[in-house]
Amino acid sequence: MTELDSLSATSQAYDAVASTYAQMFHDTLGDRPWERALLGAFAELVRGSGAGDVADLGCGPGHITAHLRGLGLNAFGVDASPVMIGLAREAHPELRFEVGSMGALDIGDGVLAGVLSRWSVIHTPPQDLPVLVGEMARVLAPGGHLLIEFPATDGPHHETQAYDHTVATAYRWSPDRFSDLLRAHGLKESARLVLEPKPADKRQFQEVQLLAYKA
Repeated sequence: MTELDSLSATSQAYDAVASTYAQMFHDTLGDRPWERALLGAFAELVRGSGAGDVADLGCGPGHITAHLRGLGLNAFGVDASPVMIGLAREAHPELRFEVGSMGALDIGDGVLAGVLSRWSVIHTPPQDLPVLVGEMARVLAPGGHLLIEFPATDGPHHETQAYDHTVATAYRWSPDRFSDLLRAHGLKESARLVLEPKPADKRQFQEVQLLAYKA
């Protein structure tokens, strides 16, 4: 499957479940104090690096984009699903949302102060991931910050692992290998948060949040 094929298939899958998704996940930060804290740190770092826009890539129905705006960032959302973007615009008419591919962002080189990728790469086949990371690095200004979140593999000996997902096949990644990929595109890891699953969680694997900056 090519990069364009993979993104197109994911977009169509999320179009079909967009309304249900928006209802189920409209408050995904409510019981996640660690994630709220890291988003706050991300916002503080972006504000400290100077004025500039922040892209929420794979923004879905826009609730995290709105959270970033509440943290004082000039945030806008991008998603490959037109239906998701329609819901985001309806829920947050004061914000900017655009239909776009993470594999070919309609954003100029080096113009963003920050990029958030919250679980938006999980459906990307391993061979396509460097394309998406390359795009994130391309649009970031020097000194700009990236916060990316994804599920972790079972151990360092697993570079990636596929798992069943309600919408489409998803992938887990080795945090160290992912950090290596960021470094290969000029993004240096500055912090890492690893969250252990709760006993009642459906999926018993770690969640990883990597904070990096463009050197």
